[in-house]
Amino acid sequence: MRVERLELTDFRNHDALAVDLPAGVSVLVGPNGVGKTNVLEAIGYLATLGSHRVGQDASLVRDGADAALLRARALREGRRVQVDVELRPGSGVRGRVNGAAVPRSRDLLGVVRATVFAPEDLGLIRGDPEERRRFLDSLATQRLPRYLGSRQDYERVLRQRNTLLRSAAGRLPASALTTLDVWDEKLVAAGAEIWAERLRLVAVLTPLVVRAYRRLAARDDLVAASYVSSLGEQGDLDPHPDPDPAKLGQLLRERLLSDRTREVERGITLTGPHRDDLALSLRGLPARTHASHGEAWSLALALRLAAHWLLADEGEQPVLLLDDVFAELDRGRRRRVAEVTSAAEQAVVTASVAEELPPGLQAAVFHVEPGAIRSGGRHG
Repeated sequence: MRVERLELTDFRNHDALAVDLPAGVSVLVGPNGVGKTNVLEAIGYLATLGSHRVGQDASLVRDGADAALLRARALREGRRVQVDVELRPGSGVRGRVNGAAVPRSRDLLGVVRATVFAPEDLGLIRGDPEERRRFLDSLATQRLPRYLGSRQDYERVLRQRNTLLRSAAGRLPASALTTLDVWDEKLVAAGAEIWAERLRLVAVLTPLVVRAYRRLAARDDLVAASYVSSLGEQGDLDPHPDPDPAKLGQLLRERLLSDRTREVERGITLTGPHRDDLALSLRGLPARTHASHGEAWSLALALRLAAHWLLADEGEQPVLLLDDVFAELDRGRRRRVAEVTSAAEQAVVTASVAEELPPGLQAAVFHVEPGAIRSGGRHG
C-alpha cells in the first residue's frame, strides 16, 4: 500500500498542509524545527492511533487550535480509500473511512499501515522496559487490531485493581475480598490475551531482527531476543509459537493469589504484562549495557525493519517512515540502509540537509516549511 496524499490541519506546527507522495522514496529536507518529523508522525498516527513521540494526543494539536485533523488518501490492493481522523482534546478520536463515520476509533486500524523509525528508538535498546513493551504492543495492534481492545481492557482493570489495593492501607478489609477476586479474574482474562500475542510476536519477529541486523551491520554478530516474564524463574512463559491463553491465565491467577499479601502491603499489582520486558543481546551480552552507540542504533533500526518485513509478509507492505536515519550512520551503513529503503513500495525519509543522503539513493525531494511542502526535484 502507499499514501498518495496527506492533508493536515492544526497538527503540531502545521496550520494547513497538503502533499502528494509518489511511490518509491520521498525525502523531506529542511532545518530542525520546520516540521519534517511531524509529517512522519501524522502518517504513523493514522496507522497506529498513537504517536511515537508523546503519550497524550493533546500535544499533537497546534497551540491555540481546538482540534487537529488528519486526512490521507491511500492506495490499497488497487483501490483508493480515504481516512479522516479528528483529534479533539477531552473528546477522544473520531474517524471516518470513505466519508462514513466509524463506531469505534480502533476500527480505523489497518486502513493505513506504516512502520516508523526515529532517533527516539534508541530508547528501545538503552531505555526502560516500558519502551520495549510499547514497541511490542504497537506492532501487535497493527497485526491484530483487536489486540488494542485487550490492552485497553487490561490497563483499565489494572488501574481499578491498584486503586483497590491502595485503599486497603496495609490490610484488605473482608468486604473488599470478593471485589478483589472479581478484578483478579478480569486481569487474568485480559493479561493472558496480551501475553499470548506478545509471545507469538517475539517468536516470529526474532529471526527477522537477526536478519535485519546482519544486513545493516554487515557482520555476523550473535543477536538474540527473548521475552522476560514478571512471573520469574519458577513461572517462565514458554515462548511457543502458539501459547495457550488458558495456561497463561492460570499462571497469572496462581501468582496473584500467592502475592496478595505483598500486593496489599505495597498497594500495587506486582505481576502481569505491565512488568515484562523484551531482552535484547549482542554477542551474548545485554545490548542495553554493552552495545556501542553504533551497534545500539543499528539494532534499534533492525527492530523496526523486522517489524516492517513481518507486516509485509502478513499483508500489504506498510509505508516505511525513517526520521533522520542517516545522521548517525557511517558511509557503509548509510549505503545499506539506502538499499533497504529503495526496496520498499513507499518510503518517506527526513534529512536536515541533502548532503546526508547516500549518493545512490533515488528519491523525490520535498522542502519543508511550517505549514508548507514544496517539490525540490530528485536526488540520485
